[in-house]
Amino acid sequence: MTTIPINLPNALTVARVVLIPPLMALMLAAPLWTMWPALVLYSAIAVTDWLDGYLARKMNLNSEFGRFLDPIADKILVAAVFIALASYGTLHGLLLAMPVIILTREFLVAGLREFLGPKNVVVHVTKLAKWKTTVQMIALGFLIGGKVFVSSALCGNLLLLLATALTVITGWQYFKAALPHLKE
Repeated sequence: MTTIPINLPNALTVARVVLIPPLMALMLAAPLWTMWPALVLYSAIAVTDWLDGYLARKMNLNSEFGRFLDPIADKILVAAVFIALASYGTLHGLLLAMPVIILTREFLVAGLREFLGPKNVVVHVTKLAKWKTTVQMIALGFLIGGKVFVSSALCGNLLLLLATALTVITGWQYFKAALPHLKE
């Protein structure tokens, strides 16, 4: 029987997943004041995304469990926040194309990794993809604040547009790198 390695980076990743439902409760609550604690909680969750990877590398605590759960935790967080933002109208109309593009790329890259795994082909995360995630996380923070401040929503939408462009570029890069293995 395989055991899950209990270490600080993995605990942070698990905490990120566990904190998503309370974040959603705050974001979807009717009183406007709940956006402040939602923004604080979202910021803490977003920081753990960076911190768990940093600590895993720094303390040499990389694990299969962490490599498995970290990207899933990110996708759940991003999808949940997009749903909440759409539900109260921060993302609407043509702006909804950005989350669709971002989530489509996330699922395609995850599927690509799943398909290539049995072939012992690893699709490594690129620096540009890390920048994409960073810009995306910052954009979502601004958009959460956009329920209270219009200027925050505008800034969030511009950053989300940049994240979407980076999403398309990095998605293409991953597909291009994997193409020779798809032809086999």
